[in-house]
Amino acid sequence: MIGSQDRARVRELLDSVRAAGRDALTAPEGKIVADAYGIAVPGEELARDIDEAVAYADRLAGPVVLKIVSPDVSHKTEAGGVVVGVEGASEVRAAFRRIVGDVRAYAPDARIDGVQVQELVPPGQEVIIGAVTDPTFGKVVAFGLGGVLVEVLKDITFRLAPVTADEARSMLDSIGAAEVLRGVRGAPAVDRWALAEQIQRVSRLVADFPEIAEVDLNPVIATPEGAVAADVRILLATRTAAPRRTYGREEILASMRRLMEPCSIAVIGASDEPGKIGNSVMRNLVDGGFAGEIHPVNPRAGEILGRKAYRSVIDVPGEVDVAVFAIPAASVAPALEEVGRKGVPNAVLIPSGFAETGEQGLQDELVAIAERYGVRLLGPNIYGYYSTWQDLCATFCTPYDVKGGVALTSQSGGIGMAILGFARSTRTGVSAIVGLGNKSDIDEDDLLTWFAEDPHTQCVAMHLEDLKDGRAFVEAARATVPRKPVVVLKAGRTSAGARAAGSHTGALAGDDAVYDDILRQAGVIRAPGLNEMLEYARALPVLPTPKGDNVVVITGAGGSGVLLSDAIVDNGLSLMEIPPDLDASFRAFIPPFGAAGNPIDITGGEPPSTYEATIRLGMADPRIHALVLGYWHTIVTPPMVFAELTARVVREFRDRGVVKPVVASLAGDTEVEEACAYLFGHGVVAYPYTTEKPVAALGAKYRWARAAGLLS
Repeated sequence: MIGSQDRARVRELLDSVRAAGRDALTAPEGKIVADAYGIAVPGEELARDIDEAVAYADRLAGPVVLKIVSPDVSHKTEAGGVVVGVEGASEVRAAFRRIVGDVRAYAPDARIDGVQVQELVPPGQEVIIGAVTDPTFGKVVAFGLGGVLVEVLKDITFRLAPVTADEARSMLDSIGAAEVLRGVRGAPAVDRWALAEQIQRVSRLVADFPEIAEVDLNPVIATPEGAVAADVRILLATRTAAPRRTYGREEILASMRRLMEPCSIAVIGASDEPGKIGNSVMRNLVDGGFAGEIHPVNPRAGEILGRKAYRSVIDVPGEVDVAVFAIPAASVAPALEEVGRKGVPNAVLIPSGFAETGEQGLQDELVAIAERYGVRLLGPNIYGYYSTWQDLCATFCTPYDVKGGVALTSQSGGIGMAILGFARSTRTGVSAIVGLGNKSDIDEDDLLTWFAEDPHTQCVAMHLEDLKDGRAFVEAARATVPRKPVVVLKAGRTSAGARAAGSHTGALAGDDAVYDDILRQAGVIRAPGLNEMLEYARALPVLPTPKGDNVVVITGAGGSGVLLSDAIVDNGLSLMEIPPDLDASFRAFIPPFGAAGNPIDITGGEPPSTYEATIRLGMADPRIHALVLGYWHTIVTPPMVFAELTARVVREFRDRGVVKPVVASLAGDTEVEEACAYLFGHGVVAYPYTTEKPVAALGAKYRWARAAGLLS
């Protein structure tokens, strides 16, 4: 435990560094912090002159490392300020002179406080432990291979700070070289407990002191006996971010309920003229069958689409839950003032012409007005939103009325329309489709908080380009994932380059690397592309939750079986090792030239009865937890015959309480498309012409089940 006296010592030190106008701690100052937080470092002393260096080296009794100590030299090695493996008085004297001389040549004006004489750490596995302040997620802790390999291999993983003991241990297994830590080719395993403890202590440090921008322990020498940080680098932030207004969970739910389940909507800029956005929004609301009140607001109209028009939203009788804006950007601010005075809790800002076009000031004005009156803003620069269970289509785009369990959001209007087209072509039932646009106020964590509670929503899929408040999103995701899957498509996976950073950890903390690990930490399923996001959203509500890891492939084509097996491995799933009794049971149904084992190849010329018998066996055996079916189009067993028998068998077992996820890959002529649609509609996730998609959907279901704590 870190005591109050330890924290007070660090606080006093950081204040003194700030008072001196510095943003980097020297090595001796870094040791003070490390000692306070129990971060293991070698024995060391600060030598002001050569004689002190000799005396300290003699006291440490063995080879030592000499390092320059200067508040003006950030990268000691580049400046020639480090000599390793120095032993004996003459070597210490020579190394001291060399270091000081090289640094003076490198930076003539640099202040030199002395030379650090440090105990040489025994050889071991070099790793890096660090922390950085991410603009989206705040303090994150990092772990990976260190030393000279750190920026070459970039094998590093991130978590939100502070981390728990379990999260720290998970980091050790999340790097590509995790096996090295366990010991390879006769080398002993490192002390994993010591490494995890170092990670935790660094994470506590940056959580306790927000002004610490970056921490770099590189290298940390990990051995079977412990983990020692050979070098400690700590940087302070030069400025602090402006605080963002936040809302409590109950506040968010109250506002979102009136947005997604409104009783009364006002359309500001409603129009009778076809082709106008205000006309499209009105028509969608009226023709979509919204049962609540719809109030057109237009000072130049008496009636629009058979409804009385009002000069101002203030004139609308009774309460209004949502004001939908369909007027030019320049007119939004004064109209929003009236919305605020009316007490409308939500404004849906369809107009563009704000921050996305460089008009940040105009957008900031809207936010200030909304905060003054307590109005939540959706947008601006959006296509609107759909709340299908309310028959609500508040958008200028095409209507959609297929009710279901998938909630979809997008930052982009174009992506929103792709979502709409996919949903229509696949007949995916949705609970909501919401555009977020510039996210001047309402963002993903607000909507996720609502969808977590919405009884109509079974799965949430979100396209995003950024997160305004990554920690708020993680908090909302962690509350949602135990109940329903959250799928995210994060745009901008490739980085234009690491930002200029004062530490190895900072240089490695590219936006996408942090997003990837933190979203996984939150239990979110990250989709690699738009189609995958949509397919996961469509498939996850269909698939039951698996009860174990044993996956079995039953296929009519050996080639498909091999590809399906590859896909299973690629998606982190486990091909079951078939026990002898089960192997014998399968062999009873397949021809001698077929192949048992896993995949189970029943061969392509088999009649429907062979497919049915083997699928029944796979459903009946409790040791099998999920089935992957590979079908090959033949006249002996036509596609719809396969689809109908598979759906019938799966339904029969589900009616008896035997529930397992079943996915299928169908290869053949165009008839397999109809068969896949039939299977999807009957609880079997099936795709034509691909072995990757069905297994990817199954893998996504498994990832959610593990994150939700439903599968060990």
